Amino acid sequence: MSTPPADGRPDPDDLTEYERADFPRGIPDSSRTMPEGGAGAARSALTLRLVLAAFGLVLCTVLGVLALGADVPVALPIVLFVLAAVALIDLVVVARRKLRGEPG
Repeated sequence: MSTPPADGRPDPDDLTEYERADFPRGIPDSSRTMPEGGAGAARSALTLRLVLAAFGLVLCTVLGVLALGADVPVALPIVLFVLAAVALIDLVVVARRKLRGEPG
């Protein structure tokens, strides 16, 4: 029987069959430092959402106005204006969250 590694990892002989198959070189260090329950809470990138919503609002509005003047079916400008409205709502929601001080 060999001496366990100095960094505290278990000896491969001490692992169960399940662990031995999943971790042939021992349990990784990161698994011991993870909080109970898995990964930490996800955080939203609010600034990126703000920029993308503003871009979508401008793009859909401009394309909707151009589509009104072009010879295209009426459904296309309607869809573009609906997408612009969705982008505007997202812009307002994200701006309010940033003003409250949420990270991101």
